[in-house]
Amino acid sequence: MAHELGSEQVLLVDDNPTNLQVLFKTLEGSGYRLLAARDGESALYTAKRAHPALILLDVMMPGMDGFEVCERLKADPDTADIAIIFLSALTDSQSKVHGLAIGGVDYIAKPFQTDEVLARVRTHVKIQRLERALARRNSELEDENQRILNAVEEGIFGLDVQGRVTSMNARAAVLTGCAVADTVGELFAQLKLFPNDNGLNQALTLLCEGGVSLRKESAKLTARNGDVVHVALSASPRKEGGAVLVLRDISEWLASQAALDSARGELDSQRQHLAHIERLSTGGEMAAGIAHEVNQPLTAVTNYARVAQRLLADIPENKREKMHDVLGKIAIQAERAAAVIQRMRSYVKKPTGEREVLGLNSVLEDVLALAEVDSRVNAIPVVLHGGENLPDIQVDEVQVQQVALNLIRNAMESTANAGNESPVEVRTYAKGAMVCFSVSDHGAGLAPEIEAQLFSPFVSSKEGGMGIGLSVCQSIMQAHGGGIRHEHNPDGGAIFHCEFPAHS
Repeated sequence: MAHELGSEQVLLVDDNPTNLQVLFKTLEGSGYRLLAARDGESALYTAKRAHPALILLDVMMPGMDGFEVCERLKADPDTADIAIIFLSALTDSQSKVHGLAIGGVDYIAKPFQTDEVLARVRTHVKIQRLERALARRNSELEDENQRILNAVEEGIFGLDVQGRVTSMNARAAVLTGCAVADTVGELFAQLKLFPNDNGLNQALTLLCEGGVSLRKESAKLTARNGDVVHVALSASPRKEGGAVLVLRDISEWLASQAALDSARGELDSQRQHLAHIERLSTGGEMAAGIAHEVNQPLTAVTNYARVAQRLLADIPENKREKMHDVLGKIAIQAERAAAVIQRMRSYVKKPTGEREVLGLNSVLEDVLALAEVDSRVNAIPVVLHGGENLPDIQVDEVQVQQVALNLIRNAMESTANAGNESPVEVRTYAKGAMVCFSVSDHGAGLAPEIEAQLFSPFVSSKEGGMGIGLSVCQSIMQAHGGGIRHEHNPDGGAIFHCEFPAHS
């Protein structure tokens, strides 16, 4: 029972009416509400009902003495906090020690002095007042802490040095399906929350016994109802012994990660598809030149074949060497036509996505062979300046060819449109941990409004252009862990640089 400051109750217990009267007069006017009892039974009853701050308790009483009254008051949780000062004519040390040992706070010898009684009562009432205020505050803090613990999303367990559960918040009960009343006091290991992770169970034992901190990004917790929950787990030892264990449900996070991985896979698939479309577009643009290029060797093949047919009618000895030469030329021209077709088929095919360890110079040599047709159509030569001793790169060959061919064709068109016949220069070089190539032209360069959004999709400086070529090139380079950038050519035109990580 709480009381206003200065109005605490004091219970006076003595079987002698004279002593009670003296005590009343001594404490009268001191601001305390005074209660009286003349035997042990009455004292217990009054203390239970009124819950005074302090009892002045006579030791020598008939029936139940003061020591027994004190022991019974301290044994009852409702009255255990009441301060008790013993009053007795027994002044031997053994009696005083016994009184203090069973819960008394002070001992006043009879006959007592009124000033001494008043001073000691005031001191112990003040102490009792402060102790009760402290107890209330502690209780409030415990309630507040519990409310905070119950409000957090993590499940929190308190463990002692033996690994027994000393406390748990509401979230821990929901997460594990373990009721608080049934769990507190039990060994955490006996809850069998991680039945399939012996390593984790051993680590929890070391945590409680040896104070070894624990952290695990993902563990499978088996709740009481059999549900498996993915949790992140962290635990820290406490200074006073034992540990605090925190469990966080990461099921939604894992689901989000799975969805993100799926989206990344879909995005990569779409990027591959877009790159394939752009290659087909490039192939379509090259179709006229290819048709002309293939037509020449096929016409030659036909003519040589007709000559061979005429020679077959009559083959004297002096004609056989000529026949051999003609047939050889047929084979060469047929192989030339087949090589042109094969290069185009390799370029427009859908890539497997697998990466190979290749030399950048050899990859670009194949690209220049692909660009040979456009080179003759535009009358712009393409020159490769290959760097020496370059590290290999691990790439998708078809996609790298796509990037290089796109840049080379753009460079040839830009140079041709500017009325310049200077060659397009392709250079390979090493730069730190990167292996690079550049494509330089001598065209008109890029307009500022185009340069500002150069790699944005559907932005093109070419009339009728789709505007996806450079955007796809950037996606391919980034997917390979590299990059693509543009700069102005000091001699006029533009230079594009592409960088790949060197393969270790």
